[in-house]
Amino acid sequence: MEDGKVIKLFGGRRPEKKKPKEKRKETKTKVIAITSGKGGVGKTNIVANLGYSLSRLGKKVLLFDTDLALGNLDLFLGLTPHYNISHFLSGEKTIQEIIKETKHENLYILPASSGVQKLTELSDKEQIKIINELDQHINFYDFVLIDTATGISSNVMHFNLSAQEIMFVVQPEPTSVTDTYALMKVMNLKYNKKCFKLIVNNALNPSEAKEVHQQMSLVTDRFLSVTMDYFGYLSHDKNILRGIRHQRLVSEMFPDSEASRQFGLLAQKLIRESN
Repeated sequence: MEDGKVIKLFGGRRPEKKKPKEKRKETKTKVIAITSGKGGVGKTNIVANLGYSLSRLGKKVLLFDTDLALGNLDLFLGLTPHYNISHFLSGEKTIQEIIKETKHENLYILPASSGVQKLTELSDKEQIKIINELDQHINFYDFVLIDTATGISSNVMHFNLSAQEIMFVVQPEPTSVTDTYALMKVMNLKYNKKCFKLIVNNALNPSEAKEVHQQMSLVTDRFLSVTMDYFGYLSHDKNILRGIRHQRLVSEMFPDSEASRQFGLLAQKLIRESN
């Protein structure tokens, strides 16, 4: 990925100066990158459960694991895929052959590999290859949720900036807030990205979550030219860890839990905003 140059996924516009020879197809698919500046904040769990909640509401959802070298989204769904993104990049399989239908109706996954170091930094050509192939299949889905890696690597930047929306996951503790701001700063100052959403995870209550958003907004308003909309919060629920240990989603295993209820509300909000 060259500095400041990113190809938009799924019907987005290319930022190059030259006009493309053919107009890219528009899509109603909502593509959302869910990201974080720091690991261990519950990002992948949110992607999996939010995708499941959307699928339960009748939406076709693709979960795209873009932590390409250390992917584990499949584990949250209790899956052991035979093929992953590395088989596409090597030319062995197409994207369509790698996408796997989960045991949940309407929910699909494009899995990443695990322990393949060379995938931590894709070349421009490889990044574009993935996007162009996905473009051919995207209209089948109502939502694509991109689970990114953490940090500010080229891969993280590329897949975040390729999405239509970027949603940050942050916890109410200093290192998570600081690292999230750092990632947001790079995307704003280097790539001119100006609109973000925020989910506060493991908040004690709505007031604590909104306080985190307010504190971050004070800093971004002062030093960056961005808007950061508060999307919602998730409280601590011991059932989440119980589900992870069994490689099952809390929304599936404990449908009456507080976490399941909150994921359902966030899914409903996504649907309303996409209409």
